[in-house]
Amino acid sequence: MSPAIDLGYTPRPQQLALHQALTKHRWVVAVCHRRMGKTVCAINHLIFSALEATLERPRYAYIAPTYRQAKLIAWDYVKAYTTPLPGVVHRESDLIVNFPNGARLQLFGADNPDALRGLFFDGVVFDEFGLQPANVFSEVVRPALTDRKGWALFLGTPNGKNQFYDAAQTAVSNKDWALLTFPVSATKLIEESELEAARNVMTPDEYQCEFECSFEAAVKGAIYSAQLEKARSEDRICPVPYDPSLPVDTDWDLGMGDATSIIFSQSLRSGEVRLIDFVEASGEGLQYYANVLSTRAYTYGTHWAPHDIAVRELGTGKSRLEVAAGFGLNFQVTPRVTGGSSEVEDGIHAARLLWSRCWFDAKKTQPLVEALQHYRRDYNSRLGEFRATPVHDWSSHAADAFRGLAVRHTLPKVKKPEAFTIDSMNVSTGEWSWS
Repeated sequence: MSPAIDLGYTPRPQQLALHQALTKHRWVVAVCHRRMGKTVCAINHLIFSALEATLERPRYAYIAPTYRQAKLIAWDYVKAYTTPLPGVVHRESDLIVNFPNGARLQLFGADNPDALRGLFFDGVVFDEFGLQPANVFSEVVRPALTDRKGWALFLGTPNGKNQFYDAAQTAVSNKDWALLTFPVSATKLIEESELEAARNVMTPDEYQCEFECSFEAAVKGAIYSAQLEKARSEDRICPVPYDPSLPVDTDWDLGMGDATSIIFSQSLRSGEVRLIDFVEASGEGLQYYANVLSTRAYTYGTHWAPHDIAVRELGTGKSRLEVAAGFGLNFQVTPRVTGGSSEVEDGIHAARLLWSRCWFDAKKTQPLVEALQHYRRDYNSRLGEFRATPVHDWSSHAADAFRGLAVRHTLPKVKKPEAFTIDSMNVSTGEWSWS
């Protein structure tokens, strides 16, 4: 970074270490405790990179879990540190800063990955990477860094073993990556009296996660944490091969403007459920998913979809059930839970009951397992309790598909009437006899 540029930013030793790591490594993972100043550090690194770029039309991106978070958390920092620079233009409507040398810095939300498609980048910062969709880097951003050999910085505080944890593990064993970990016990940036006050109101898991950068601590408010821990301890997240002698059922959560999730499973008479595959995408129509299914060499059984698939759309007068049938997808509607306090809560209860019978393919269903790990209730700090309704974020779609799978497996089956054969009718009495 050029010493001639003064933005009013003086990095702490930890922030300086982060800047230096990015000068030596293309991929950097930084695990930071709360209030360490990671976002300020990241924004300044993006700004200096844009100012010193030599390639034509340099492009840099800051990506938060949601667009709203990017605007609320990072945009003020961007404006504060770039306003003193002559010739800089801020576009508030789309969170863009244009620099006089042709460089651009733009803020995005990982909740809308389609906004990142078709772009190229020289450098990208993922803030709170563990709260973003698991595929946002590998499928969307990594290709955008290829042409210019751009770099990426993955920031966050641990929130269970998710894609952020995986990135940290990659950094340990790959020379092109660097891992920096900043627990509060090492940085000493927060006074002990404040930490003690935090310990008094936080659970040990919360404190270890937020301040000591522990990936082992449970995700706060996680709905399936106990079930997932048991599945791991019993080695039920492992290679689960496709059995050609069994049909493959699919369970769907259908998105309109957001993601569609599909779980592929095989059920045994013993009650065991093998989850062998998983697909999730956004912005695609039913024909796309029909093509996805056709490319897999599975023998399909039943395709299950939520009840809203039967709702007719005003524009066409057709339901998605009818549209799907035109592509060769014949759906059954997933049974609805009735009689409980909440359909979602009863579905979650059914899912918890099913967990002990489930085996997950470690590779093909990894995004599903990560979503189930992060499916959680939000914490209401004012009331000091978790909200009843689960958080609706990137993990919700996969969790809803799993909930549908669980409901159809755990609801009592309606016994079909026994088949019989009509033999004859007594003409005088009008009574039938059958066997």
